[in-house]
Amino acid sequence: MDEEVCQYFKIIWDDFPDTLSDGNYNFNRDHICQTYCGKKCTDYCESDTDKIMTGFVSLFKKLYDYNLINDDAPNSMNIVEYIIIWLIYMLKLKDDNTISNLKEAFNSYIHEHGGHILASTDYIDYSVNIEKLIDNKSYLVDMDKNTIFKFYNALKLLCSTYNDINSGTPDCTKYFEKTKEFVNEYQNLLNDNNINTKDGQHNKMLSTLSTDYDHFKSYCDEKCTGCNIIPPLPTTKTPEFSTPSHVEDIAHSSLQGSEVTSSSSSAGSKLISVLLIFSAIPLFLGIAYK
Repeated sequence: MDEEVCQYFKIIWDDFPDTLSDGNYNFNRDHICQTYCGKKCTDYCESDTDKIMTGFVSLFKKLYDYNLINDDAPNSMNIVEYIIIWLIYMLKLKDDNTISNLKEAFNSYIHEHGGHILASTDYIDYSVNIEKLIDNKSYLVDMDKNTIFKFYNALKLLCSTYNDINSGTPDCTKYFEKTKEFVNEYQNLLNDNNINTKDGQHNKMLSTLSTDYDHFKSYCDEKCTGCNIIPPLPTTKTPEFSTPSHVEDIAHSSLQGSEVTSSSSSAGSKLISVLLIFSAIPLFLGIAYK
C-alpha cells in the first residue's frame, strides 16, 4: 500500500459508497453510468452487482496500467489482496447478496453481463489477469463476513490516513486520530481467535497490515511533522482475551491443594476428637469408682 494506491481507492470510495441506506446501496446511478459504463448502464452496469464489478475492474485497470500491479511491482500481491477485499466487502454488504465462488461471479459478469466491453481492449484482456489473481486469493471469499469486514475497516483506516496527510498540511498531528483507530482495529484482529493463528492466510494478512503500517510511518516522516506521536502496533492479545494455559494449571493445582489441605485438616480434627474421648473415659470411671 502507498499514497498512489490510496488515492485511487478514494475515487472508488467516493463513487461507490460502502454503506447502505434502507438496505440499499448508496450508488449515484447517473454518475456511475456516465463515468464507468460508457454513458449508459444498459450494457454492463444494470444490476448492483454489475456496478460493483465495474468499479473493481476499473480500479484494477488503473493500478495495472500504472505498473502498480504486475510481477515486478513491489507489494503487488498485497495490493491485489486489498482490492479483492474491497470487492468481497461490497458484494457481502447486503445480507441477501451471497457469493460462494468469486471466480464464477466474475466470469458471469464478463461473459453474461457485458463486462468484456470494459475488461478488454485491442491490446490487452484484463479479465485473464484478473482471473489468475482471483485464483491466487480464493481463500478470501471463504472468510467469515465479520472477519472480512474487520480487515476491510483496517485497510480503509490506513488508506484514509495516507490521503489525509497528502492534503498539503505540514503539521499532520490532527489527522492521527485515524492511526489510533487503526491500532484499535488491529488489536481486535489480534484478539480474534479465528484470525490470529500461528499459520495460515489470516496471519499473513495481519503481517501485511503491520508492514504497511510501518511503511506509512516512514512516509509520514518524509511528508510532515509530528509523526513521532503515531502509536505502535500491539503484538499480543489484550489480557481479557488471553488466559495462558500455565495460569489455568496453577489455578487448578491451587484448588486441588486447597481441597487436600481441607481434607487433611478435617481428618486431623476427627482424630483429635476421638483421642480426647478415649482419654476422658478412665478419668470418668475413676470418679465414678470413688
